[in-house]
Amino acid sequence: MDSNKYIKTPSSISYKDIGNVDYTLSASQYKHLSMLNTNTLTVRDFLSRPLQRKDLGVEVGSLNYINQSTHYFLRTKALQEHSLLPDITKETMLPIMPQSFVQMNLKEGDLIISKDSNIGEIVILDRDYPNVMLSSALYKLPINCNKYYLLAFIKHSLFREQLDVMVPKGATIRHAKKLFLNCKIPLPNKNKENTIKFIEFLTSAIINKERRIKERYNHILELIDQELYNNQKLDKFIYDFPFFDELVLSGRLDTKTYTKEFKENEYIVKNYNKGAQTIYELGFKLSRGQNLQVSNIGGSIYCKTHHKDFYTLVLPKFLSKYGTIEKVEYLGNPNSLKTLKRGDLIFGAEGFEKGRSIVVLEEEDNVITNIHGITFKQEAYDINKAIFVKCFLDYLRNKGIIDLYAVGGNGGSLAQKYWDVILFPKFPKKKQDEIVRLYHNLQANYDADNFTLNNFLELDNAYNEEAGIYELDKTAKMLNEILNTAINNIANDKEVNVKFGI
Repeated sequence: MDSNKYIKTPSSISYKDIGNVDYTLSASQYKHLSMLNTNTLTVRDFLSRPLQRKDLGVEVGSLNYINQSTHYFLRTKALQEHSLLPDITKETMLPIMPQSFVQMNLKEGDLIISKDSNIGEIVILDRDYPNVMLSSALYKLPINCNKYYLLAFIKHSLFREQLDVMVPKGATIRHAKKLFLNCKIPLPNKNKENTIKFIEFLTSAIINKERRIKERYNHILELIDQELYNNQKLDKFIYDFPFFDELVLSGRLDTKTYTKEFKENEYIVKNYNKGAQTIYELGFKLSRGQNLQVSNIGGSIYCKTHHKDFYTLVLPKFLSKYGTIEKVEYLGNPNSLKTLKRGDLIFGAEGFEKGRSIVVLEEEDNVITNIHGITFKQEAYDINKAIFVKCFLDYLRNKGIIDLYAVGGNGGSLAQKYWDVILFPKFPKKKQDEIVRLYHNLQANYDADNFTLNNFLELDNAYNEEAGIYELDKTAKMLNEILNTAINNIANDKEVNVKFGI
């Protein structure tokens, strides 16, 4: 989130000011937008026509939620601050009774904005969603001109700060109605045409990279699935209820590892014709991340901006399912804490983020995780091995197997003592390398200094063809930093430096 503050609270007010707000003395009533650039449009001015009832979603009611369906209901949770694309999961897109479905004709490129709950959050659709309807908290914006320019500004703190002033924060669920249409969007006064094009190119490029990350992730899962199912031994799976000896050996009744679903998925790995091995046989040692409790390390200072000698916190809750970092925080502590090294793998062992993981691919000082994460360290350093393990853990999580290993005791945690039964297939090196390249490709070179408005989209797309998830995410973050700087310059009536490198 950009730290530039555009909403100011006056240090003093007049009697006339008090009368203008019906004689209330709440400080929030006197906040105002402080932006040097007065050349603005409202969000409403970008629309091709006024908002209509048909642009707003419909609430179908929980009675229409079912386990499986051909039709779906998109919730506000699909709109997340860290992404320009909808976050589609089983929690954000719910199957519903087809009879309750309302056709909204959702197309690739549509802008969807939330008016309730996470108000002002916005995404652009990455594809057509013919059998998906919006919740009653979501609007589909009718816009054809400067779509990416508007999207960039709505994602920026300038828009969110304005909306926060317009919508009271006291309610449990905040409702913006159509107030977001009144938020101001500044236009550049200097080099206008190229600056608008620059903003739109950056936004479009970030969207393309997010889309590619999803594609790479799905391709990794497909490659693992194909390799396993196409290389099975001749034996066939037969499900049996657990024997007493099996229960004694595992020492667990608080688990679903005896179910047919789990056994069948486990069998596919065990029956792989090239064999399988445990994480320990692969040469890894497991340990919990740093315990950050005051009783363990004393008092600490937490903040969102970096300071000299502070630790960088990479917590499991900050990880995406794609193996990227959505945000970081910083911790000041005088003690020597347990840091991460290049090649280490962080695995979320508890809660909602259970099963999410990331490999540390660059050597950085003072990077730590917390006790909710398990750190995998290798006896013999091999970055490709760590990435392959991470990708296979993604596969198990996507199949729901990670949750089945962890269900029950220890608060649903996938504790270290359970890892000796999790098997990793011995894929051929060529296949492992193919999978690893989709996550991290050292050959991809991002030559931003040679990018211009005339060649940027072409060269950026060419890079995306080669880049892995890690490189796509890294360059997307770089472009987002450039974009935020450009937006701040426009708001402060400064000329934007049309440059694609930092």
